[in-house]
Amino acid sequence: MRRRSLLLAAVPAGLVTLAGCSDDKSGAGKPGASPSASSAPPPKIVDGPLPAVTAGKKFGEKPTVAKGTGDPSKNLAVRTLIAGSGRTLAENDFIRADYLGQIWATGKVFDNSYDRKRPLVIQLAQGSVIDGWRYALTGKKVGSRVEIAVPPKWGYGTSGNAQAGIKGTDTLVFVIDVLESFNSKSSVHGKPVAQDPALPKVGTNTDGQVPKVTVPKTDPPKKLVSVYVLEGDGPKVTADQTVLCQFQGLVWDGGKTFQRTYGSGRLSQFAVQQMEQVVKGLAQGLTGKKVGSRVLIVVPPDLGYGDNPPSGGAVKKGSTLVFTVDILAAM
Repeated sequence: MRRRSLLLAAVPAGLVTLAGCSDDKSGAGKPGASPSASSAPPPKIVDGPLPAVTAGKKFGEKPTVAKGTGDPSKNLAVRTLIAGSGRTLAENDFIRADYLGQIWATGKVFDNSYDRKRPLVIQLAQGSVIDGWRYALTGKKVGSRVEIAVPPKWGYGTSGNAQAGIKGTDTLVFVIDVLESFNSKSSVHGKPVAQDPALPKVGTNTDGQVPKVTVPKTDPPKKLVSVYVLEGDGPKVTADQTVLCQFQGLVWDGGKTFQRTYGSGRLSQFAVQQMEQVVKGLAQGLTGKKVGSRVLIVVPPDLGYGDNPPSGGAVKKGSTLVFTVDILAAM
């Protein structure tokens, strides 16, 4: 990781990551690990066969799924077990979902998020998730439970995933509870908190547009500041998590924006621990804040870029940085 790297680096499918801050702790069996990333025509979607869910049948409960019987379909089998009433998912959206995955032929569970009590946050985009998920979930609604059977072509391909015990011939069965979805127009909807007049004033709009930031014409604080603008009611971000967010970064002196996701058609996703190596104050300012919140973070030079700012931009040596961050999700 290069300290001089800019925070945002555009990558395919509309994802913005923060310079080298991808989450490298993905489990072997997670649907985002070793995606098939197929460029083939879309699969034919059929409604079966699919094994029965024998226990844990309610939305949000860990399901128990029977072993597959007979031969699975060579097509992508998709069935909505519980129909949600939330927002319709579109390709390139991010979702927060609980899931269980097992092998058709043996019924062996290779991964599930229910036991970890940490839903998966992933983008329904080519190269970010196995194609079976991408095609099966697009068009479904938040609040839905969906069961799918994914043949190798739309899963991990002929190489499989040895670490997860998945062979190149295995059809995979997933039960997925879609908890939330996010796109480039998403904002948090927390409760407004009184703002300190000595700090930058931040807009409280929740329409996905960039919040207006007015930086006072005074000297910046010398220590890290992290305060709520809109306080959510989600769990607190921990240092070992990856966050999905909207954000903007400005320079205190003059209030010029140097980076932002708002209005760009993209979101940002980064591991907090890796952000410690890029802009330490941003990582520290997010840790302990609640998901669903808009946070104002003022980063002094020693916790920002210090004397090594990105070249050619608004950030100079010794710049104090101002961030507003909408914490959409954490994993």
